[in-house]
Amino acid sequence: MTGKEATLYEKLPQQKVRCTACARYCEVAPGQIGLCGIRGNTDGRLDLFVYGKVIAGHVDPIEKKPAVHFHPGSRVLSIATTGCNWLCRYCQNHDISQRRRVEGQDMTPREVVQTALEYGADGIAYTYNQPSIFIEFARDVGVIARKNGLYNVFVSNGYDTPQTVEMMGEFLDCITVDFKGSAEPGFTKRYIGVPDPQPIFDTLLEIRDKTDIHIEITDLIVPQVGDDLRYARKLCEFVYDELGSDTPIHFLRFHPDYKMMDLEATPVRTLERHHHVAKEVGLEYAYLGNVPGHPLEHTICFRCGATAIERFGFDIRAWNLDENNRCLSCKNQLPIVGELSRNYKSNRFVFVR
Repeated sequence: MTGKEATLYEKLPQQKVRCTACARYCEVAPGQIGLCGIRGNTDGRLDLFVYGKVIAGHVDPIEKKPAVHFHPGSRVLSIATTGCNWLCRYCQNHDISQRRRVEGQDMTPREVVQTALEYGADGIAYTYNQPSIFIEFARDVGVIARKNGLYNVFVSNGYDTPQTVEMMGEFLDCITVDFKGSAEPGFTKRYIGVPDPQPIFDTLLEIRDKTDIHIEITDLIVPQVGDDLRYARKLCEFVYDELGSDTPIHFLRFHPDYKMMDLEATPVRTLERHHHVAKEVGLEYAYLGNVPGHPLEHTICFRCGATAIERFGFDIRAWNLDENNRCLSCKNQLPIVGELSRNYKSNRFVFVR
């Protein structure tokens, strides 16, 4: 298998290498591949085997990521490679993320950007699998994207390192970090294959302290096994104390998939309880996701309670902000990056899947 030499790794004795792209820090001997399935040791150097291999691409609304305080209504070209550093038993993209064959459409970074421009996208999202494991490719795409007026978004599990955060700072504009199971160590160990979620918290502090990347938090609420309100409160308190009360947080509805088909979809009442915890803690902008038509999809002005942005699923139905993103009812400044995109009513297109 051939690839391009990675940047994020350290050389060890006996031609071993230590990958520094994620918090697993895999130590890989010659001829071996890390847990992610896409970073391996070739004669004492670490290669990224999926460099330029795009396994999926789709033009999405930014709200699907979900990011609702970052260029609302805009469109992103979402791309992925194979592989992942997590082993989620319920992954809805398992055919991509858990695939351990290097496959995909050959695309140079410039070709990815050109595709985004041709489809009228406002930015590029690196998603469907964990983007930090192919961050060298994402960085090369992202630098060119910025030069062409496009923004860059990671949809991430946050299980990263100081080295990945430093590289993110070269090109990334927005990141959504998904805590799955409310950051409960027992859940992450059993259902994700991650013994300790602490590196996710550490990554968020690194991003806060060393970059100006816009952050939104999500938490997929898995019923019965990952819906403990005590951990939801812990997460909300961390967001409030360390990231700020105006940081958006999304509680997402689980649906059965992959190896967890025996569970039901998350009861809406369970999601509403998590939302209530967020508001009790003091978070100003909490949302429910994957529940189209629920009133907690809307952005509510924290000061006066007026509906600032009305949504149905990923679509914006009403925009009640002025040109400076101030509430029309009380003139409160909402923490939203960018103005309403001209693309917010455009059709969505697929180019490869």
